[in-house]
Amino acid sequence: MAIYPSVKERIRKLKESYDMLRPGKESLLTLLDEAELPENVYNSNAIENSTLTLKETEQILLDLEVSRKVTVREVYEAKNLGRVIEFKKIKSQDQELSIELMFLLHKMLLSGINDTIAGRFRQGNEYVRIGTFIAIPPEHIERRMKEILVEYSSNFSSYFLEKIARFHLDFETIHPFNDGNGRLGRVLINYQLLRLGFPRIIIRQKDKQTYYQSFEVYRNDKKTKLMENTLSLALMESLHKRIAYLKGETIVSLPDYIRRYKLHASAVFNAARRQTIPAFREKGVWKIAKDQLQNAAEIQ
Repeated sequence: MAIYPSVKERIRKLKESYDMLRPGKESLLTLLDEAELPENVYNSNAIENSTLTLKETEQILLDLEVSRKVTVREVYEAKNLGRVIEFKKIKSQDQELSIELMFLLHKMLLSGINDTIAGRFRQGNEYVRIGTFIAIPPEHIERRMKEILVEYSSNFSSYFLEKIARFHLDFETIHPFNDGNGRLGRVLINYQLLRLGFPRIIIRQKDKQTYYQSFEVYRNDKKTKLMENTLSLALMESLHKRIAYLKGETIVSLPDYIRRYKLHASAVFNAARRQTIPAFREKGVWKIAKDQLQNAAEIQ
């Protein structure tokens, strides 16, 4: 199912504002990306059942001591994913997505965790199960990966988020690697967005249930709506955040905003989740520009 025209128009307007505001402010955008990195790493790892908190993830990325004993694997997962995310941003400026690039990013992702399977597809008798679903046999992986890459790069008729959603659903369904498919798959979403001039997004642990459900729906019925909706909301939130900072606006928490304008809390938070108001999350806290008073119709 295609993304609604009204959503496409909202994204178009946000991208237009973003493109108008960002010239000469690349250093600010870099600072935002750097500040957001722990949140990005934490959420992607949490989706894969890492026990690290956001604070612990921040400490690990800063090479600070963590107050409790954590596994060596979890430390590597945080550090490696942080490096991949930063490296991806640089690489996206001059290189199209390819199997060779996936191998490089995967090798970085699993370095020190399991070097024997890092940087290569499953092979031989390396089968994987995702819940009750058995991914395709190793001998078919390379062919299918080439097919979805060609389908993505040669499809000029579909909306960009529809293409990215389908690619992600196909990638995770193929599950080409022995480990790290989820983390790498979310890295590739952002790689594709960066190639198109958009900021990167965060798929949040709190949205895990809907995110996982989108794979089940796709495998059973080939429907992409849930994933398209997940990516659309995440992209609008990312754009709202960066536009607010690029404009130099004062940022306040949504509860403070609600009290200031005497608004109905549940309606405002629902509007934030639907992205019909320019709200965004930082460290899990909903925020908004101080002077972004919305009309009543937007928060019903």
